[in-house]
Amino acid sequence: MGNGGLKVFSAFVMFLCLVTLSYGHAILLSATPAPNAIVKGPDVVVELRFNARIDPKRSRLILLRPGGVQRTLAISKTSSPDYLKTEVKGLTGGSYILRWQVLASDGHITRGEVPFVVQ
Repeated sequence: MGNGGLKVFSAFVMFLCLVTLSYGHAILLSATPAPNAIVKGPDVVVELRFNARIDPKRSRLILLRPGGVQRTLAISKTSSPDYLKTEVKGLTGGSYILRWQVLASDGHITRGEVPFVVQ
């Protein structure tokens, strides 16, 4: 391989590394409820969409209720590999935090929070 071919090959490898890094971890693209949203209760549908395939069996959703009480939420089965859904019933008025943890197809765990208020 000549010097020009080596440069092209090196540039291609660097491009692949950048693409892998940018899409490797699951990044939250959208959430329902949206961060800091005010929603009507007592039942709230939770939907999270990510930029990558996630493993729902190794993912977790935890609801932090007013007063600091935590509740693990059951994740519903969905047909989309980049999506988590659940429904939380019987919420009273107050501030809540949805904590999520997902395992992406690349083996990396990503965590985050979505705060919202129930009227």
